[in-house]
Amino acid sequence: MEKPTERDIDAELVARVQAGDKHAFELLVIKYQRRIARLLSRLIRDAAEIEDVTQEAFIKAYRALPSFRGESAFYTWLYRIAINTAKNYLASQGRRPQLVADYEDEEGETLDAAAQIPDHATPESELSNREIVRTVNEAVDGLPEELRTAITLREMEGLSYEDIAGLMNCPIGTVRSRIFRAREAIANKLRPLLDSVGKDRRW
Repeated sequence: MEKPTERDIDAELVARVQAGDKHAFELLVIKYQRRIARLLSRLIRDAAEIEDVTQEAFIKAYRALPSFRGESAFYTWLYRIAINTAKNYLASQGRRPQLVADYEDEEGETLDAAAQIPDHATPESELSNREIVRTVNEAVDGLPEELRTAITLREMEGLSYEDIAGLMNCPIGTVRSRIFRAREAIANKLRPLLDSVGKDRRW
């Protein structure tokens, strides 16, 4: 007997929720809460707001589950709801999504990407690294929404092109094009900075 896939397990839990089993939804929340919060942390900076929007996304998902037909994987469907919830929340605040330099390691510890510099780094190279992180963040923040979402899901969440296509409701070719254009725009912003970092400076 083949081992059930994640999609099979989720489908079983969804079916149980649709049959009135609230505990099954609690299991889905436990399974995906951290992943959704990590995704939203790429769009929203404030920890309390991330928690609120994550909760709101799960509430929306619970209410919408009766109409979920399984055309896509549950987590793809859930990610789409979470992204839309975050965008709606930020729009109501008159704000745009922000990309932050923090990320979580496997233990859930929040790390500052700019601080992940070897101990032997010189003050000059440390400054350069911080400038690079800031420049990347600013470049991503300046991208059109569809490019920003695609590159965030690919580079920050590590999703496949297929999953991103499902999330963004577009062909895989479009996803590849958006990610290529996003990387090109970021590279153009970084190039002057990297050129200056690469020079052998004498003080």
